[in-house]
Amino acid sequence: MTFPNFNDKKGERGQAIILIVFAIIGLVGMTALAIDGGNALIDRRRTETAASAAALTAALTRINGGDWRSAALATAKANGYNNDGVSSVIEMNTPPLSGPYAGNSEYIEVIITSHLNTYFGSVIGVPQVTNKARAVTRTKPSEYGAMFDGYALVSLAPQSGCEEEQKKGFWIHGEATLSLLGGGVFVNSDNTECALKQMGSGSIRIKDTSPVVVVGGADIPRPKLFTPFPVQTGAVPVPFPPAIQMPQVGCGSKVATVDELTGTTMTPGEWDGAETFPPYGVTTLESGTYCIRGDVLFKANSNVEGKGVLLIMEDGEFRVEANAAISLSAPQHGREKGLLLYMPIQNQGRVALNGDENSRFRGTIFAPHGDIRLNGMDSKYGYHSQIIGYYIEVDGQDDIPIFYYNEENYDVFKMPEVFLSE
Repeated sequence: MTFPNFNDKKGERGQAIILIVFAIIGLVGMTALAIDGGNALIDRRRTETAASAAALTAALTRINGGDWRSAALATAKANGYNNDGVSSVIEMNTPPLSGPYAGNSEYIEVIITSHLNTYFGSVIGVPQVTNKARAVTRTKPSEYGAMFDGYALVSLAPQSGCEEEQKKGFWIHGEATLSLLGGGVFVNSDNTECALKQMGSGSIRIKDTSPVVVVGGADIPRPKLFTPFPVQTGAVPVPFPPAIQMPQVGCGSKVATVDELTGTTMTPGEWDGAETFPPYGVTTLESGTYCIRGDVLFKANSNVEGKGVLLIMEDGEFRVEANAAISLSAPQHGREKGLLLYMPIQNQGRVALNGDENSRFRGTIFAPHGDIRLNGMDSKYGYHSQIIGYYIEVDGQDDIPIFYYNEENYDVFKMPEVFLSE
């Protein structure tokens, strides 16, 4: 007769208990790892956010003339890092001590080191986790100088289309040739396919080392018509409206009038738009500022000269027809210095520029929300201008010379800027 061995069952139960204990320890360990690891990851992200916020605060405060170090520390503390030397340490440097901006005093470097105590990590010999985050900001101070880095032709539209019925950021077609000396071209559209679009025999010839720079992409099916080629794509966009102080110009209470004796000379001032500007028969614009409500039209075969003039287009369009002999130059002194044509940003009208072989334009043509069209004008003098619009279209059959010299154009007060660089 055989009896059951109860001692064997007790042994099996003992082994099971041991296995369960080890399993529980493993589960606890995994849970501890998950908790401490999760906390470390959260702290890392918080450290990166705090470093970026502190660096941006430092940059903004420095631009405004404040104590940027104290401001950065206050922002870090508000984000949970109090620079007590135990749980967190904050280091601030200008210029940065390392990286691509080392030695450049426009940049501020903030480094936050966080020491986070673990809950269960000490059991396996990891009582603390250290996270380190670094952020670098650039403080670009206000300055007075050329608009948009001195590019001769600037298209400001942030977006544009490709199709025939859509507005294009920069479109050159027909048989027009842009001949540029100084400044180059900047296209702000982020369209990845055709921010700059070339069709037909439209060509750009830059006669110095100035570039053609595009934020988006360029559609150039005939690259031999472009110098330089390839164009530079993927540029950093500029904001719209631009981060500059718009021209502070006006006419006061003066009224523009035509000399009654000659009928050919006009004095500066306000023009109410009841009649297209300039009135019939006017051939000379006296020096000064003309604030125009309504359209400006220089008709074919007309002959108009204006030295030291600024035309402000408060509304309406500006148009120069083919075969018009127009010679206009901007003021050489005062706050209007170098500004020839200004279309305030609320005016989205067209600026159509043409002329004949004797036409001459000197000074900045600034229509930040306007639609600029360059068509013809086979003049040897051409444009001694910086031409800035929302959209730019180049058409016609002629060579269009543009010579950019900063001293002949308008300088502007550029607002201070802050960038998170790293």
